[in-house]
Amino acid sequence: MDDETARTTGSTTTDTAPPGSSLDADVARSVPKGFRVSAALAWRFLVIVAALYVVGEVIGYLPVVVIPLSVALLLAALLIPAVHRLARVGLPQTVAAVIVLIGGLGVVGGLLTFVIIQFTDGLPALQQQVSQSLEQIEDWLINGPLHLQQTQIQDAINNGIQFIQENQAAVTSSALTTAGTIGTFLTGFLLTLFILIFFLTSGNKIWTYLTRGVPRNVRARVDLAGRRAFTSLINYVRATAAVAVVDAVLIGIGLWIMGVPLVVPLSTLIFLGAFVPIIGAVVTGAVAVLVALVTNGFLASVIVLAIVVGVMQLEGNVLQPLLLGRSVRLHPLAVVLAITVGLTVAGIPGALLAVPLLAVVNAGVQSLVHDEDPDGDGDRAARTGDGGTEPDAGGTDQEDQEDPNAASRATDSGTTVTTGESDRSEE
Repeated sequence: MDDETARTTGSTTTDTAPPGSSLDADVARSVPKGFRVSAALAWRFLVIVAALYVVGEVIGYLPVVVIPLSVALLLAALLIPAVHRLARVGLPQTVAAVIVLIGGLGVVGGLLTFVIIQFTDGLPALQQQVSQSLEQIEDWLINGPLHLQQTQIQDAINNGIQFIQENQAAVTSSALTTAGTIGTFLTGFLLTLFILIFFLTSGNKIWTYLTRGVPRNVRARVDLAGRRAFTSLINYVRATAAVAVVDAVLIGIGLWIMGVPLVVPLSTLIFLGAFVPIIGAVVTGAVAVLVALVTNGFLASVIVLAIVVGVMQLEGNVLQPLLLGRSVRLHPLAVVLAITVGLTVAGIPGALLAVPLLAVVNAGVQSLVHDEDPDGDGDRAARTGDGGTEPDAGGTDQEDQEDPNAASRATDSGTTVTTGESDRSEE
C-alpha cells in the first residue's frame, strides 16, 4: 500500500510540475555562481539606493520640520543624562526636564549676552587696527617690490565702490533674504524647543510607541539597537562638547597672549565650529588667523596658525581617542565624506548633523548585524538607561498582555502537529 501511495504521489508531482521548470533550473545552473550573487546584490543595492533617494526627497520638502527635529534630538542627547540624575534623586521626570531646560537656556543666554558685549566693546579697537593695517598694506604696495602708483590704488578702490553701487539691488535682495532667514530661524528655534520638551519628558514612551510598528519577532533586537544607537549619540555629543570647550579655551588663550582683538567672539566661533569635525576646526581657525593677520601683522598670524595647528593635533591624537574611545568608531575618511554629502544636500545644517547621524547608523547597524555592544557596556546599560534612556514599567508587549492564552494556544497547536506527524509515521 505504501509503495502504491508513493507511486501515486510521485506521478501526481510529475504531472503537476509547471512546464519549463526543468529548463529554468538548467538555465539557472548554467549561470556561474559569482554572476548570480552579483546580480542579487546589485538589485538589492538598487532598491536601497532608490529608498534612500525617496527618503531624501521627502526630507528635502520638509526642512522646517526635519532640521528642528534633528537639533532637538542632539540637544536631548546632551541634556538627558542630567535629567536622569535629577530623576534618580527623587524629582519627577517632568520637573527634572524643566529644571535642566531652563538652566540650559539660562547658560546659553548668558554666554550670548557676554559674547555680544565683548564684540561691541572690541569693535572700535578692531576698526582702528584694521585701518592701520590697511595703511601698512598701502605703503607696502607703493614702496614695496610692486612699486604701484597711488592713482592705481585709488582706481582699484573706486572700482570696488562702483561695483557695489551697480549691484545695490542684489545687496538689497540679500538683506531681505537675511530678514526672511531670521524669521525662519526663530520659527525653527521655537519648534526645536517644543520638540525638546517632549523628548526630555517622554522620549522613552515615544520610542516604545515607535517600536510597536516593528514585527514582534525582531522587536526586541530593534529596540536594543535603537537604545544602543542613542547611547552612542550621547557619547558623541558629550565628547564633542568637551573637545569644543578645550579647543576654544586653548586657542582663546593663545589669541589673548598675542593681543588679537575679539578674543571671546573668536573663541565662541571656534567652539561652535568644533561641532563640525575636521572641517569646522579648519574654517574657524582660518578666521582667527585672518583676524590676527589684519590686526597684528604677518608674524602674529604665523604664531596663531601654529597655535591652531597644535591644538588640532592635540584634539585629533589625544582628546578624541580618549573621550570617544570605542563608543563612536568612525574612520576620518567616512567623517569627511559624510560632512561633504551633508553640506551638499542640506548646507550648514547638513554638515552639522552628518557625523552624528553616521554615528547613530553605525551603532544601530552593528547591533542588528553583529549583535554586539558598540559601547562595551553590555546589554544591561542599553536596556536600563545608563546611556540616557530608561524603559518604562509598561514597556512589555501590550499584545501579549491583551491575550494571555496565546502562548497556551500556540503550545497546543504545536503538540497537535507533532502528534499528527507521529501518527503518520506509525502508519
